[in-house]
Amino acid sequence: MAEIAHSSIVQTKEKVFYDTFKRLMDVVCSLAALVLLSPLFFITAVAIRREDQGPVIFAQDRTGKNGKVFRMYKFRSMYVDAEKRRNELLAQNEADGPLFKIAEDPRITKVGRFIRKTSIDELPQLINILKGEMSIVGPRPLVTYEQNQCNEYQAQRLLVKPGLTCIWQVSGRSDTKFDELIEMDLEYIRNRSLWLDIKLILKTVVVVFTHKGAY
Repeated sequence: MAEIAHSSIVQTKEKVFYDTFKRLMDVVCSLAALVLLSPLFFITAVAIRREDQGPVIFAQDRTGKNGKVFRMYKFRSMYVDAEKRRNELLAQNEADGPLFKIAEDPRITKVGRFIRKTSIDELPQLINILKGEMSIVGPRPLVTYEQNQCNEYQAQRLLVKPGLTCIWQVSGRSDTKFDELIEMDLEYIRNRSLWLDIKLILKTVVVVFTHKGAY
């Protein structure tokens, strides 16, 4: 853990500039996106409510930088009783490690499948970015009970703010094995820079339009 901590936390002048500019980019881009995408937010909210009565936004505890827990927002893509039904489906889990994923999850609504394929469900996290709980680029935040199952080596992914997109999001998404996910997150922490962030944002746009690994 010492190697990662040394290379990513020591506050050099270059590092301070990167953190400052990245936060500025997060605020400007998230504000602009919230304004420009407001019609899409409205249409999505109406579609969710028409199919399944219940809250439009799903809020869930996630683990952020240095282990701080925060409420992460998503457009609700599952039926309102989805969390209660999770235990019934554990035997069908297709993910490894602490993750839980089913390609044909019966808890997902019709609208939910579409907004997941297109990543529209993730857009409310722009609010988390604006609040400073997340960044545009960084390791995806795990659900608290999933993060709690991680060992000390895997927990190094918490050295930076979680993000809306990351290396594994553009390298397979749901098809990525958990150990591979960890290594990609640590690779990002070691090598993060403005140029890498910009490249990952551009790659994310391509992946969203191709729907690669999304379910």
